[in-house]
Amino acid sequence: MDGFDLAFQQWQAGDRARNAMDDARSIAVERVCDVLLAELRRRLGSTFTTAELVALYDQGTSWCLDVAVATAPGAPWAWDERLVADASFFRYVREAQDFAGGRRIALEPDA
Repeated sequence: MDGFDLAFQQWQAGDRARNAMDDARSIAVERVCDVLLAELRRRLGSTFTTAELVALYDQGTSWCLDVAVATAPGAPWAWDERLVADASFFRYVREAQDFAGGRRIALEPDA
């Protein structure tokens, strides 16, 4: 299993946990995830690969906790770094150049 496969499994688990939350708590979690998605776009841009996303993830996600606390200061359940970071990375991977149909794809080399 390579780095992407492991990260992707963690991201899927975070997304499943986000989806399993009750409605009352999910509002704050969704708000945090939306802000984290915007931050991922700021950090990686709109053109990126799965390898670049994994590299950012491997650098650590403590910054996600800072974003969560600032975004939902009265909702400590939305500060679960694993849940909000992983769910956000899971959503963002779908925009990677080399990701389609739920899996990585080989990119054509530049001619």
